[in-house]
Amino acid sequence: MILFERDLFMLNDLFLEMINYFAGDAKRIQHLVKVHSFAKLIGELEHVEEKNMRILEAAAYVHDIGIKPAEKKYGSCGGKLQEQEGPAAAKEILERLGFDAQLIERVCYLVGHHHTYDNIDGIDYRILVEADLLVNIYEDDLSRDVADSVCETVFRTWSGKRICMTIPPVLLCWRRAAAPVAASGFMLSSILIFS
Repeated sequence: MILFERDLFMLNDLFLEMINYFAGDAKRIQHLVKVHSFAKLIGELEHVEEKNMRILEAAAYVHDIGIKPAEKKYGSCGGKLQEQEGPAAAKEILERLGFDAQLIERVCYLVGHHHTYDNIDGIDYRILVEADLLVNIYEDDLSRDVADSVCETVFRTWSGKRICMTIPPVLLCWRRAAAPVAASGFMLSSILIFS
């Protein structure tokens, strides 16, 4: 229990550090808060073990840390540049705050891959990608076709799909996907509310 409480304090310190890192940029601060919130929710609903939850939560806070160095270096902050520049910045903050080496290594890996949607290796990676995409679907006001495609091709966790179903542009997509399940006589109660 002591380790758990220490981890919570460290995650709170990281949250405050990231608010300071993006000081004056409410949009980016709000983005990391939303991604963390979705990641934590999906992780808990998927019963992710405690160690992986700490990795996931830390990664959610720092996933876009590469934006500032990429903008400074290249005048742009596209996803691949974020992946390229983010791990070093994340490592510096995580080490300074006293996170353990194993968590730092995995978080830096996730930061360096969070815009790469193939070869996803691990539930922490999967959930981080889904949480970030959920927020991006909302924030970027994606078209129905793009949002449908993202939810159909990238989302794999039941919880992520369930949340994605609540986004208006993709609601019909998941209704279509759920129809064969309902016809077979197996229907989860969470889908019924959308019928």
